[in-house]
Amino acid sequence: MHTRRISGPSRRPCPPRSSRLLRPLHLRTGGTLLAAAALLVSACSSGTSTTAAADAALAALPGATPSALAPYYEQKLTWHSCGATGFQCATMKVPRDYAKPASGDVGLAVARKKATGRGKPLGSLLVNPGGPGGSAIKYLEQFAGAGYPAEIRARYNMVAVDPRGVAQSEPVECLSGPQMDAYAQTDITPDNQKETNQLVAADKRFAEGCAKQSPELLRHVSTVEAARDMDIVRAALGDKKLNYVGASYGTFLGATYAGLFPDRVGRMVLDGAMDPSVSARKLNEDQTVGFETAFQSFAKNCVRQSDCPLGGPGTSPAKVGRNLKAFFRKLDASPLPTGDASGRKLGEALATTGVIAAMYDQATWPQLREALTEAMDNHNGAGLLLLSDTYYERGADGKYSNLMFANAAVNCLDLPPAFTSPQQVQKALPTFEKESPVFGEGLAWASLNCAYWPVKATGRPHRITAKGAPPIVVVGTTRDPATPYAWARSLASQLSSGRLLTYDSDGHTAYNRGSKCIDAAIDAYLLRGTPPAKGKRCS
Repeated sequence: MHTRRISGPSRRPCPPRSSRLLRPLHLRTGGTLLAAAALLVSACSSGTSTTAAADAALAALPGATPSALAPYYEQKLTWHSCGATGFQCATMKVPRDYAKPASGDVGLAVARKKATGRGKPLGSLLVNPGGPGGSAIKYLEQFAGAGYPAEIRARYNMVAVDPRGVAQSEPVECLSGPQMDAYAQTDITPDNQKETNQLVAADKRFAEGCAKQSPELLRHVSTVEAARDMDIVRAALGDKKLNYVGASYGTFLGATYAGLFPDRVGRMVLDGAMDPSVSARKLNEDQTVGFETAFQSFAKNCVRQSDCPLGGPGTSPAKVGRNLKAFFRKLDASPLPTGDASGRKLGEALATTGVIAAMYDQATWPQLREALTEAMDNHNGAGLLLLSDTYYERGADGKYSNLMFANAAVNCLDLPPAFTSPQQVQKALPTFEKESPVFGEGLAWASLNCAYWPVKATGRPHRITAKGAPPIVVVGTTRDPATPYAWARSLASQLSSGRLLTYDSDGHTAYNRGSKCIDAAIDAYLLRGTPPAKGKRCS
């Protein structure tokens, strides 16, 4: 949601490229389960097939910098102390419209923590946690600044940039806190025409809010534009090559940079990879399968625990899924109290988002079991509401970050919508429900969010070859819910210098998640430029 996030498949990460239901801190998605699902797949494309995309590849830009862009490439950054100890911040300018550089600027927020140790300096290491919509600066301050291995922090300046439209970089705005609360609670499994109309109306209000509050910016927050911004950042930092670690949606952003500027790629890690060649419909389906796979793992683990509210020892994953689905149906009819100050109750939409959020990392499974027990046995929805609020980045004061707004804005601009009418969704429901009996229905409806977007998509599915780039490490986790392993295999095969690194495990992304094997392989590459051996697999 690090993909395109869960807003609707589309990272998160998300997702996204993700949908609204995704997001660990890296993902890409499209809408909940309106927004949640949206974070998932973002690469929404209604009719473009994988086969058609096979004929289209992202072309590299000319090597020479156009004279109209020279002022941007030649700007100097003025750093000042900010945030946590040792962090510096600056603001830089990029053209709002690369086709018309003189028509206006966008201000980008940049943060860095300078290299602190011994050894030959390796320049800057740009990090991006995904989304789209995740704040790279927040990620750097809270995790990457101290979470990366000491030797890497000693030799690299750790750098983050909030992409255009995100967080501190002229954020896209759409809805107020109360409006977003209402949107997040919209029923995403409509039972009749009235509920279908309400869901469509919620998507339209979201789109209209974005059009009203960010009319110009909405046209210029594509991944291609954000990737071009990164090259200006590289130049402003004084680096000849871009060293980069991207997670979830950050892999799509990094791969896009490599496709546009293959001769300027340094050491690049794409963790929890997305496949740029697939249509939105296919992306959403893949992500639906991914969440079902993750849920199967959770179910098998849950019934072995003494506190599993969905079944005891010997209960099949299918039965666990039916029990959870039955609980969701009860919430659809009778939402639970949560003790929330604003009066929100736990309905099916918020509960589903909470469960999906926990699929990103198996370390969250105990929290999910506790929240489900609290809701199913004690009729208190507070625990699942907390998981959902964390996913949405909703504060205790009722205010939301702009994560979901930026997520939809990027996803809907990058590719045409997966579906353009409720009738198309209804026709696709059997497929989605077969792929995931638990989440399929909600993820299918979440995929409708880009249908009413006020700005026409500028992107299409395409391959990225980045011919001429040095080795690029693509990392895939075999049971990743948000960015299915097949996407990593596909991206690694598209890239002319792609090197696939496989993590046989659960959860979203692989680096810095506890595998010494994965971490050692990536650290060796970042420090010495040695990519993992072909076929390298960790468990």
